[in-house]
Amino acid sequence: MNLPPVIAIDGPTASGKGTVASLVADKLGFHYLDSGALYRLVALASEKQGINVKNGPKLGVLAGKLSISFEKGQILLNGENVTEAIRTEAMGLRASALAIHPEVRSALVGLQHGFRKAPGLVADGRDMASVIFPEAILKVFLTATAEARAERRHKQLIAKGISARLEDLLRDLQERDIRDSSRGAAPLLVADGAKVLETSDLSIDQVVKTVLDWYQSAIA
Repeated sequence: MNLPPVIAIDGPTASGKGTVASLVADKLGFHYLDSGALYRLVALASEKQGINVKNGPKLGVLAGKLSISFEKGQILLNGENVTEAIRTEAMGLRASALAIHPEVRSALVGLQHGFRKAPGLVADGRDMASVIFPEAILKVFLTATAEARAERRHKQLIAKGISARLEDLLRDLQERDIRDSSRGAAPLLVADGAKVLETSDLSIDQVVKTVLDWYQSAIA
């Protein structure tokens, strides 16, 4: 059985992978999976239920029971629009802390595979190419310096009217990079066969064009 093609885009926090993956999906008419949102959803739900981020077994059970849907740019958790609620820095840090648990990751694997539908899928995250879709037709690893990523995140927050200190964002990113790269369960790494794209000095349009060109070459 021929499964729909998958473009897997991985990278560290604030590397631009979400924006790029979403735009590539739009250009190709593919479905889009923001896997990072799934962990933020577990973070939000667990906070509401008072579950400690160190309690892997309880978090895994919770993750397996969540009702999640992506509809017209909105993210729904158990029917509630939580698109903005999961995008705070606090939820990002909480998501990174609970993503180290194998119980959480295994509970979300089946959910992520379910997004693979015709005509194709663009999935972004930290282990899309290495763990979830190792057979992806195109594997991309987006990277950028911590300084460049901190500046991007700072501009995003300021644009939303959220005050933030660049120094604090840089420190948080560096700490998250260490945690994501050193965790035992599906650490952040460049998957076998992945194409690495350094985006510090590239525009979003340039990155999207590169990924699309790579995809055309992959299917040629």
